[in-house]
Amino acid sequence: MAEESITTLVTPEKLSSTAPVESETTQEVLPKEIETSEAEVTPSEHHPPKVTETETASTEKKEVKDETSSLKEAEEEKKEDAEEKKGIIPKNIGSFKEESSKLSDLSNSEKKSLDELKNLVQDALDNHQFGEAETPEEEEVVVKIWGIPLLKDDRSDVVLLKFLRARDFKVKDSLAMLKSTIKWRRDFKIDELVDEELVDDLDKVVFMHGHDREGHPVCYNVYGEFQNKELYKKTFSDEEKRKHFLRTRIQFLERSIRKLDFSSGGVSTIFQVNDMKNSPGLGKKELRSATKQAVELLQDNYPEFVFKQAFVNVPWWYLVFYTVIGPFMTPRSKSKLVFAGPSRSAETLFKYISPEQVPVQYGGLSVDPCDCNPDFSLDDLASEITVKPGTKQTVEIIIYEKCELVWEIRVIGWEVSYKAEFVPEEKDAYTVVVQKPRKMRPSDEPVLTHSFKVNELGKVLLTVDNPTSKKKKLVYRFNVKPL
Repeated sequence: MAEESITTLVTPEKLSSTAPVESETTQEVLPKEIETSEAEVTPSEHHPPKVTETETASTEKKEVKDETSSLKEAEEEKKEDAEEKKGIIPKNIGSFKEESSKLSDLSNSEKKSLDELKNLVQDALDNHQFGEAETPEEEEVVVKIWGIPLLKDDRSDVVLLKFLRARDFKVKDSLAMLKSTIKWRRDFKIDELVDEELVDDLDKVVFMHGHDREGHPVCYNVYGEFQNKELYKKTFSDEEKRKHFLRTRIQFLERSIRKLDFSSGGVSTIFQVNDMKNSPGLGKKELRSATKQAVELLQDNYPEFVFKQAFVNVPWWYLVFYTVIGPFMTPRSKSKLVFAGPSRSAETLFKYISPEQVPVQYGGLSVDPCDCNPDFSLDDLASEITVKPGTKQTVEIIIYEKCELVWEIRVIGWEVSYKAEFVPEEKDAYTVVVQKPRKMRPSDEPVLTHSFKVNELGKVLLTVDNPTSKKKKLVYRFNVKPL
């Protein structure tokens, strides 16, 4: 049996000492009414549970069918490893650190460039060089971008910094880009577009969901939705539909940008996740044309709004495409890119986004906002554990008060055995089975939710047994509702 390793996550003040589990076997009975222990806690007291995670050797027997499936997936992981080493699947180049938006963090030369640009912008405003209508001399000229009046608001400095960084702090080039962007916004009637009621069926194609570990809002682009022939035709079949698609995407982006924090030191960039699973690919000329046009508009008029670009479920054809365009990208641009094949997508996202913030379809615990999950929200933090091949992981939640314990648990791809039980602190009391040992298949529901009413001191044990030959990612969280 493997040597145990225990990590304490939460250490509250203990009401009583609780010995660790001495044996892997416990006396199990079907759930039944159990007399309440003498050592009870009054409802007025509240003591959070203590959580430990214990790793031991697996006691599950490998099934031949599962073994074959596991070996196949293990081979796929090895293949992805080999492709990464060969450079077919590009790795994140270096560790990109986002430039600070705090004015106090700017270098002297950067501050000088910002001051020069502000002076040029003021001259342009005074001489109506942004194309705005002339106003009486006693009225001030106000030009807004993303709802922020240039030079009339402290947030304007962060806006100007974006243009400076997009042009490597070349002041005149930055001013030219700013003028071009404001002209385009006026021609495209962006401010009116923001308030329009446009109708589309693209809620599942592009959507915002949660934040990354540094507070950046996360935008998901799901290209596989365009495999739906009816949706594809409805979106791209003629020029008018493609224009409407472009307008809806710009409106979505504008509304998202206006929710960002442009104050000094605020979060004013977005983390983008691009799901390439079942993507139509480069063969769809209508999609290719619309995408090319959208990308050009973004590059020209939305500088420095992307914190990082994560590509998940990446197919072979996209990797070929990247090898072509990669050499023409700057090291700074490359450093913002992250790639992951199908077997590594969830693991890769978790490096940047906490599991409770990641949608269920990408390996996390967060449900669609339209669905109902009364027990958990994005604010309820989740924990991650790597369950090594041939090991068993037990999450021990020690309860110090009468309560109802509710938990969510999932293992990416399952192929493990899972059980849950309550062990009372009183020595002669029976262990209560909450969930009988269940062999979870990849096709089973991605997230399991259980609850248990605790009327006496004890601990809830959540056990995941991984008999396969590959590591698994276990994600769980729980809430306590005092009775």
